[in-house]
Amino acid sequence: MVERGWRQIGPDAGLAAWAAAALPAAQAVLARSAEPWRCGGTWFVGVDALPNDAEGGIGGVELPWRVLGLAPEPLHRAQLSVIRPGYPQPSAEESAAAFAFRRDRDAAHLDGLIADADKRRRIAEPHGWILGLPLNAASRDAAPLVVWEGSHLILRAALAAALAPWPRQDWENVDITDAYVAARRRCFAECRRVELPVVPGMATLMHRHLLHGVAPWGRTATAAPEGRIIAYFRPQLASVAEWIAAP
Repeated sequence: MVERGWRQIGPDAGLAAWAAAALPAAQAVLARSAEPWRCGGTWFVGVDALPNDAEGGIGGVELPWRVLGLAPEPLHRAQLSVIRPGYPQPSAEESAAAFAFRRDRDAAHLDGLIADADKRRRIAEPHGWILGLPLNAASRDAAPLVVWEGSHLILRAALAAALAPWPRQDWENVDITDAYVAARRRCFAECRRVELPVVPGMATLMHRHLLHGVAPWGRTATAAPEGRIIAYFRPQLASVAEWIAAP
């Protein structure tokens, strides 16, 4: 985990039971949600959409913290990231350049950064780790998670250097755009791109500084009628200083 920035867990019966309990709740959310699907109707973002409890449990099934190798902590409602066949498609909400980056670079990004109207980024949502839990079966080429191994080391060093000249209490307002874009470019050149397909009963744990994205839907990919669903947890940290600290 320290060197690669990610690890996969399972298959495990406890994780499979959690996914089985979460799936009908996720399907109900999709059935009643008025949230528009992005990327030409192929991506449901689903932030804070899963009605899990504060410990991650749902439907009477606890999140198996021990299996995950994590200490229990308060959790938000999980994101439900749902991808349909054809992802990604051009859409009015994205420029041609943004769509090309999504298609050709898997929309590679670092969680926790927020862009303003001028596309300048700052660290607005510091979190401790990223955990992805698949809820239904899908083929390996059904828009799997993509990571760049070791990118967390490059990105942390670059952003720590960008923050260093500023007082810690101001770090959440520091424009880190140039440092981030340069470091991301270096990650593309130096880090191995890895696709991480999963099935229910598995989980993917990522370092908070890991560059990651979603691969396009494969031409022969298959999934359930609602698309492939992954629930994501990202527990918040108290400060950017805690977020940028090693490891």
